[in-house]
Formats: sequence, C-alpha cells, structure tokens
Amino acid sequence: MRLVFWGLALLITNLDVLAQGCSDAGFCTMGAMKPDQPYNKRAQLKLRSFDISFYRGTTTLTPIVYVANAEFNFTLGNKNSFQLKLPYQFVRGKLGETGTISDISLCFTRNIFSSDRFDINFSVGGKLPSNNSNLLSAEGLPLPMYYQTSLGTYDFISGVSLISRQWLLATGIQIPLNRNGNEFLWKTWEASSEDQDYILKYSQANDLMRGTDVMFRVERNFRFARFNSSLGLLPIWRLNSDEITNAIGNRVKVASTTGLALSAIATFGFNFNVRSSMRLLLGHKIVQREKSPDGLTRNFVSSIGYSYRF
Repeated sequence: MRLVFWGLALLITNLDVLAQGCSDAGFCTMGAMKPDQPYNKRAQLKLRSFDISFYRGTTTLTPIVYVANAEFNFTLGNKNSFQLKLPYQFVRGKLGETGTISDISLCFTRNIFSSDRFDINFSVGGKLPSNNSNLLSAEGLPLPMYYQTSLGTYDFISGVSLISRQWLLATGIQIPLNRNGNEFLWKTWEASSEDQDYILKYSQANDLMRGTDVMFRVERNFRFARFNSSLGLLPIWRLNSDEITNAIGNRVKVASTTGLALSAIATFGFNFNVRSSMRLLLGHKIVQREKSPDGLTRNFVSSIGYSYRF
C-alpha cells in the first residue's frame, strides 16, 4: 500500500506548487455540496459511477497527508442518488507515521426542483469514524490530530445546492455528535526526546469536541464537449469553539477556534468518452483560523481522480 501511495505522490508533487490549501471535515465533497458537479439537460440518462482519487495536503507544520479514496455513486430512480466514500489515509511527519482506513461517508441526495435553467438538490448523510483518533507514536505517546486518520466522531451532515450550466451555489452544515478519544496533551510529551518548542505548536486535543461547521460554495463553471473547468470560493465558518479536557481534568473551550476559513478552488476535467473522465482539483488557502485542534488545516492541496460511469 505504501508503494502505491509514494508512487502517486510523485505525480501529485509536480502539481502541488500550483495550489495552497483547502480544509474541511469532508462534507464539502459530499452530495449536493460537491465541487464541479455535472449538468447536462440534453442527456437525461443518469448512470452509476465509480471514482478513485488521490489527494495530497501539506499542513501548517511538518505532517503531510495522503488520502486514496474510492467513491461509489448509485442512482435510485430519476431523482434520488446515494454516495459512499471509502478513504485510506496515510500521514508522515516529524512525530511519526500513521496509516489506516479513514472515516466512511454516506450521503443521500434528492432532486427537489428541476427546470430548463437550473436544478435544486438536497442532501442528508453522515460520517462514521474508523477509529477513536488516538493513534500513538513509536514511543507509545498520543499523537496530535494532524497525525490521526479519523476524526473519531459520528457527524450529521446536510446541505442544498442550486446548479445551472454556468453556476453552482451550495450550502451545508456538519454537526459532530460526540467527543473523540484523542489524548494529546503537551504534558504527555514532556519526557520525550522531541523538541518541546515544536510540541507546543500543536493544539492540545484531549477528548476533543469539534464545533459545528457551516459552508457555502460559489462556483463558476466552464463546460465544453470534452473539457470542463471551474473556479470558486469555499468559506467555512466554525460556529462554536472546540472543547477539550485539559491537563487537570476540566472541560475548557479552546480560544481562536471559531470564525472563517476561506479557500479558492479550481478544477480541471477531461471526458475521454461518455463513460470515463479525469479531474484535477487545486486549492489555495486565503484565510485560516488561528488554532486547529482537529488538525484539518492545510497549506497546499491537490487531488487527481478518475471516474468511470456504468
């Protein structure tokens, strides 16, 4: 598996210099909230699809995050569809390496309005944790959330989008339903051989309860016979502060974890034929929150994927 990751990483690295960061907990690529959605009133036939993609993201510290994702989309009648995402995540940084199956995403989408000019779609779904987000270092110490392959929470997700030939407008919400099992505190690393100044750069995340996120996507699409591209903005608001259990056992709100994270997103796609296509996604972080106990902040992001419809 690691040979596959590093082989694909060589390809992504050549593209990565073009983009800087996009971070979210996954709901911005689910159902009605996805970027660069297809829109073709001439072709009413809706097909099932299988997508495979490879993602590379550098963080604000040393960890580099790689994700190989398999995505299945099934149509259920003329108005309904179901999405399943199965990711494998690998992280490498100064404090160690981790790699496991990541959180599973499930999403149901229904077309609630359709006309000759635009469609309105509604999605509801969730994310299921693959572990309790407390993977350990080689020394047996709890790793920060940057190194975790799961957010460790059950999340409720919902959203709505308006899509036309030229524009995509979408909004969504993600609500964590529980604390995770992460145990990273600065004091647990005091006896380690690591540079303590470096350890202090990671936000503590013991028993982390993430705040609620709301996103809004505005995207301009350029569609041609075989080629399509899009440019857009993706603001995400953290409505309430993250909470942790501190070193003396008290529940506390983490300062500077609310507010706006803003990214610019560009996609480039090519259709080989009616069944298969490829897409490149690049992101640039414009605004980010000061602290990220959840480890979701990215400086550079790029993703390349292949889709087969059947």
